Amino acid sequence: SVMADWLRRMGYYAELPGIAFNVKYSEVVMKALTVRLVDVYGWKGRRVTLVGHSRGGILAKVLAHRHAEMVEQVVTLGSPLANPFDVHPVTVAGIRVAQAWNFVRYGRTADIERRFLRDLAAEPKVPVTSIYSRSDGIVHWEACLRPDVRSVEVHGSHVGLGLNHEVYKVLARLLPWPARSR
Repeated sequence: SVMADWLRRMGYYAELPGIAFNVKYSEVVMKALTVRLVDVYGWKGRRVTLVGHSRGGILAKVLAHRHAEMVEQVVTLGSPLANPFDVHPVTVAGIRVAQAWNFVRYGRTADIERRFLRDLAAEPKVPVTSIYSRSDGIVHWEACLRPDVRSVEVHGSHVGLGLNHEVYKVLARLLPWPARSR
């Protein structure tokens, strides 16, 4: 929300994705994000830039892959685009707990994620910029790098990327200057 507030102060239209607990299967989350994207695209009448932190960046990349006609570009912050499981062992443990919860909740194994992982691995259909840090601490920085994605290194922690002044400078360069009347 700090970044969204900054974007609004700069004159951009910024919406949060509406994800309260980031533990559901990606395919389940994608349904809600697709509805949100269609709403924003329809309301604003132009393609949107998706900015996602960590798993949010992975979700944004796949959303853009599936709906490139509505997306201008994707900017990810500390997102393991090359390997979503190349993360700290404690985070992997959390992923396993979430998978168990999803199995109980939806009655389906993690096999439901195969299409999502295929779309994540696919060459991007819109420009994608991966902002990463070698001192991330949660996501192994190498997992943020792909030959088909522009990469920008900053200094900072994983959790701090959403508050990092270097990230904001990169965003200022990537985003078109907002029209104040929009």
